[in-house]
Amino acid sequence: MHLSRGNHETLNMNRIYGFEGEVKAKYNQTVFDLFTECFHCLPLAHVLGGMVYVTHGGLFSSDTVVLDDIRKVDRFREPPDEGIMSEALWSDPQPMPGRAPSKRGVGLSFGPDVTANFLKRNGLKLVVRSHEVKDEGYEVEASGQLITIFSAPNYCDQMGNKGALLRFDHNGEYQVKQFTAVPHPAVRPMAYAGGMQSMFGF
Repeated sequence: MHLSRGNHETLNMNRIYGFEGEVKAKYNQTVFDLFTECFHCLPLAHVLGGMVYVTHGGLFSSDTVVLDDIRKVDRFREPPDEGIMSEALWSDPQPMPGRAPSKRGVGLSFGPDVTANFLKRNGLKLVVRSHEVKDEGYEVEASGQLITIFSAPNYCDQMGNKGALLRFDHNGEYQVKQFTAVPHPAVRPMAYAGGMQSMFGF
């Protein structure tokens, strides 16, 4: 199994969305510090079979980015506000060509032409990313060159979406596996979240 770092594997997001609170409630600060250290080690992307680029968020503000540029990023830290690391964790596709500011306030929105250019420059055939809830658990975009996959069904116990995963063969072809939510312990969504105070460290 290959794990990639996402935008939630950061201190700020762990405070806001409750992971830090849950770990400290069930364990202690030391365990949370170990999680943080592990998150710093996670790669920003993978390439499957020399064909499929897998990342959490998306692509970049420059068409010149190649795989070696991503490999050179110092990922053993909290992400900066801009640059390759931040864009890999936060960017989203858009249906229009070109690039636009992100609705999230970090990263960017990138069009199908950006996807096509990235794949051509790097000799790849497909971008797989997550970072957005999809009703069916996945969505194919950019003329089939990009797939968003979201594996958490009924996100935050309120979205009603399916979850999905992709299973690839050795030729880079894939099958979609969808699933629905199952009952889980009665813990309210965001039960361990620290609220807005956590954003400011108090």
